[in-house]
Amino acid sequence: MKIKKGDTVQVLSGNARGKKGKVLTVYPDQNRAIVEGVNFMKRHTRPSQKYPQGGVIEREAPIHISNLMMVVDGKPTRIGYQRLEGGKKVRYGKKTGETINE
Repeated sequence: MKIKKGDTVQVLSGNARGKKGKVLTVYPDQNRAIVEGVNFMKRHTRPSQKYPQGGVIEREAPIHISNLMMVVDGKPTRIGYQRLEGGKKVRYGKKTGETINE
């Protein structure tokens, strides 16, 4: 997967189109990621030790990777892979051509 935890991404489609956020979790088997501040869902919970009041809790839901594009230097860009002289494989932004630090 070209998007990893900690990357800054922009949403390409859906209700949150245009919003930017940091990737909190990635689910490679489902091709989904949770982005901070994007795609909120409401969860009705019973009272528990964690939530003594219970009630409705809002939290981020996973969003499909195809609806996200990584942001490099403030601009959304596609991501590619290239090999360095030492044989190390790194990600790079196709718009700028510079490598992305992991």
